[in-house]
Amino acid sequence: MIREQQTTIGFHVWGAEKLSEETVKVLRLDNDGITYAMAVTEEGFLLHVYYGKRCGDDDLTYLLHLDEGTYTPQHHNRERLNFMDSRPFEYPCHGIGDFREPCFMVMDEEGMSACDLRYRGHRIVSGKPVLKQKGVRCIPATTASEGEAETLIVTMEDAHEGLVVELSYSIFRDSNVITRSAKVINKGYREVHVNRVLSACVEFPSSDYDMITLNGAWARERAVCRAALHGGKQSVDSIRGVSSAQHNPFAALCSKDADEDRGEVWAFHFVYSGNFLAETEVAQDGKARFVMGINPYDFSWLLKPEEEFTTPEVVMVYSEEGFGGMSRTFHDLYRGHLIRGYWKDRERPVLINNWEATYFRFDQDKLYAIAEQASKLGIEMLVVDDGWFGHRDFDNSSLGDWYVYEEKLKGGLKPLVDRVNALGMKFGLWFEPEMVSDDSELFRTHPEWAIQIIGRNMTQQRAQYVLDYSNPEVREYVYGMIRKILDSANVEYIKWDMNRNLTEVGSTALPGKRQRELWHRYVLGVYEVMDRLTTDYPKLLLENCSSGGGRFDPAMLYFSPQIWTSDDTDGIARLQIQYGTSYCYPASAMGAHVSDCPNHVLGRTVPFDTRGNVALAGTFGYELDVTRIPEEDRAKIPGQIEKFHRFNGLVRDGDRYRIGNPFGTEQYDAWMHVSKDKNEAVLTFVQIMAQPNRPKRNIKLKGLCPDKKYQCEELGMTLSGRTLMTCGIDIGLHGDYASATYYFKAEE
Repeated sequence: MIREQQTTIGFHVWGAEKLSEETVKVLRLDNDGITYAMAVTEEGFLLHVYYGKRCGDDDLTYLLHLDEGTYTPQHHNRERLNFMDSRPFEYPCHGIGDFREPCFMVMDEEGMSACDLRYRGHRIVSGKPVLKQKGVRCIPATTASEGEAETLIVTMEDAHEGLVVELSYSIFRDSNVITRSAKVINKGYREVHVNRVLSACVEFPSSDYDMITLNGAWARERAVCRAALHGGKQSVDSIRGVSSAQHNPFAALCSKDADEDRGEVWAFHFVYSGNFLAETEVAQDGKARFVMGINPYDFSWLLKPEEEFTTPEVVMVYSEEGFGGMSRTFHDLYRGHLIRGYWKDRERPVLINNWEATYFRFDQDKLYAIAEQASKLGIEMLVVDDGWFGHRDFDNSSLGDWYVYEEKLKGGLKPLVDRVNALGMKFGLWFEPEMVSDDSELFRTHPEWAIQIIGRNMTQQRAQYVLDYSNPEVREYVYGMIRKILDSANVEYIKWDMNRNLTEVGSTALPGKRQRELWHRYVLGVYEVMDRLTTDYPKLLLENCSSGGGRFDPAMLYFSPQIWTSDDTDGIARLQIQYGTSYCYPASAMGAHVSDCPNHVLGRTVPFDTRGNVALAGTFGYELDVTRIPEEDRAKIPGQIEKFHRFNGLVRDGDRYRIGNPFGTEQYDAWMHVSKDKNEAVLTFVQIMAQPNRPKRNIKLKGLCPDKKYQCEELGMTLSGRTLMTCGIDIGLHGDYASATYYFKAEE
């Protein structure tokens, strides 16, 4: 899949009589679907040649126009600046003439910041090496065996400073995926500050593309936004300390004609949970440069001699089947090569969470009453949310005091857990381990453990501060408390929440030269604790949460197979949220529950059936007081759970096809999950707003085998896949927010 080619280019130099020549080395990554090519000039410049659909084995260096002597500095140095500011560099540097967006910038002891990276060699590795950095326990990334991928590692060097940068490219054998990361090693004799170290750059030959991003806010995360590229820079980023609800660490460039099923898409996803930058710059020549990596805003990393720094991974997906093909590639990759552990390929238990049922007002009798009723209906796990610890009766105390609040849970956790287990149910707990309340024993004992700038006011949100996870003492102490709770009773699930962003970013544990490292060290500290937790308790089901979907990123999937998609559980609002989330995340990763009405966020009332059908497109559970809901709704729960068990294999492992668009004007949404062998499929249709005097909606199915016959009980029909996809089916439902599911089974 990875190979080296060599070519000689002849060209005329302005003012010279003889033809000059330059030998160029080409490095190519190919599989059946894609080609990625770069070239090394005689001076060691690493240039981007091509990325896209698999092309022939021809010499691609003609795309670089190196035969134009004006732009070949080795033979015509008077125009070196023109060369630097116009060539498509694979990993561009700051300070030597490329005035476009760089990937790499360092500052030496004298305050100088120019850097000139040149090719020194490469090696090819079978499989995909684990990302490593000395002193760091875990850097989340995709994995692959020797037969599943190959990795190209290109060594670049700045000879002046003695800096080595290793650029890693892994190509998957059976998927249109390449992953990128970089490692910086200080081989010099002086320390430097790395002020910018992105993970990937891709140069595009024109700017005739649209840029796709997933934007939003709390309770309306990951809305799909599309805008044409224009001169200058277009970006999404986060400077909040988390990947954020405002901008997901995802971006894509696509052809103008790209839609759900057709057109070219180049998608980029950052496997990271902190500050990020994704930016496209359209330069003076009309070409586009895309870069992605750790946000350089307020970032600096001190690199002493022989120290190293490894960047997080960028996942790059190419699709010529539009956004649907892009999404299914991401889904397969993350289910097969990112999500790990016991729950990776297992059906998750149907849970009921007490948060919207009780908020802070509960005791063991109330919780047991919910569990007892839930168990009779087929619900499989009780999760106790916020308020079980310290002396927490509201959100203004006790974070950091991870011991049982015995005025609510007399005798501790174990008596309640044992009673719940006796009902045949599992038990789970909510934690917010990264936070500390002003009113807590932990903060009174160790105020210096909170992130802060000494002498400045400490900004509060929900009356809480952020613990300094760059400090190993903090990590050890908090993890010790969590372990004590987990060892005290049979806790089989944790919901890990994180409800505020970072401010006054300073650490009492770091020296001055390393203070700007705190943003990244904080994230690495979170990874370390999560890795310890999932290693020490391998069967624990960990679900991430951050004020809902504020840290819904691929790095979190490395530790938790599912993430709470949004605090907005309204069945109609969730259509848009889950639609955008499905652009790059599989259904198995989306925490989705049936909640009470009127909805606690929007106040809207949606039929119980529709709330269930929408939640079936995720992990499925309940967020309500099952002892108090209307009997008509309660009676529907066993049927919803039966439907979950019936369809979950399709939803969890199948191919997702988006048919409707809740952001559009048609006032409906529809999607399908199709088994890999195309023998089964389930279609879900949701009518958002009913319209008078309108005929039934015609829905054309996707993803079926054209030559197979499919039976559908709900329709009372047997039709070929070709007919279902070409002619479609007519669906007519009565009323706003009505919904239906249709199951298709191929005949033997």
